[in-house]
Amino acid sequence: MELFDEIAAKVKGQNKTIVFPEGEDKRVLGAAVRLQNDGLIKPILLGKRADIEKTAKDNGWDISALSILGPAEYPEEDKKAMFDALLERRKGKNTPEQVTEMLKDVSYFGTMLVYMGKADGMVSGAVHSTGSTVRPALQIVKTKPGAHRISGAFLMIKGDQRYIFADCAINIELDAPTMAEVAVQSADTAKLFGIDPKVALLSFSTKGSAKGDMVTKVAEATKKVHKMAPDLPADGELQFDAAFVPEVGELKAPDSKVAGHANVFVFPSLEAGNIGYKIAQRFGGFTAVGPILQGLNAPIADLSRGCNEDDVYDVALITAARA
Repeated sequence: MELFDEIAAKVKGQNKTIVFPEGEDKRVLGAAVRLQNDGLIKPILLGKRADIEKTAKDNGWDISALSILGPAEYPEEDKKAMFDALLERRKGKNTPEQVTEMLKDVSYFGTMLVYMGKADGMVSGAVHSTGSTVRPALQIVKTKPGAHRISGAFLMIKGDQRYIFADCAINIELDAPTMAEVAVQSADTAKLFGIDPKVALLSFSTKGSAKGDMVTKVAEATKKVHKMAPDLPADGELQFDAAFVPEVGELKAPDSKVAGHANVFVFPSLEAGNIGYKIAQRFGGFTAVGPILQGLNAPIADLSRGCNEDDVYDVALITAARA
């Protein structure tokens, strides 16, 4: 796709290092080989060297240029430095014995490589759950200054159409402050992909056409967005058709600068967002790239366990671009 050609051109030659905790997985290994061969990133694969080499041999891949690390094989001096850094980071929350066990987990090990500056970003989730990826990230790299929470966005692509859907991965229930912060985070993500953000905060109501706590929440979130980012075009509450279809937007919200023209869609709950992006993907023929974790202090990406090799490749490119 043209978008990923743009991203590839942006990251090529920067030698960004991305760590893949699930290096033994065929999809991950295949993507890493391609990324290395294309000269786009420097992959670090975590896992048992023998298993990775067997997968590579079975598929005819040359992995001689790839960096492969196993937590058990990590040099003792480097392992001690990592232990000390994590113990300090988790001071008062984890014992030395617990820290030792944590570093046997590839998700914690990979996150520490990012935290210590030995990798520019991390891509995980092909095998591990979202919690296994997000928990170490929150405990170690934590949120950006001023951020109170993280969220998960999907880039939706079809031809020359590009949209952002959020939150589709992290926050099960969004209150007004959370929804507002997701809206601002998602606008920043949109800019990464050349999208001039126009943010719709979605509901089953448009401008008071229905009543209820869920409607009030979205209206309050919209007010908070206007305070947080006064120059950001954002509006709500809007039904999806009012946000997306110009004729409907003009009819239902004639005074809105966003209605009918939105390209960033913030859903009122994880349930709605997750269902929404999958309907667009399966019925609408959109490619869903993500989830892209927003609000973290370092670029860490959480793959879907249903991902394929191309998904891993694309998400790694995005992670390198965010680094």
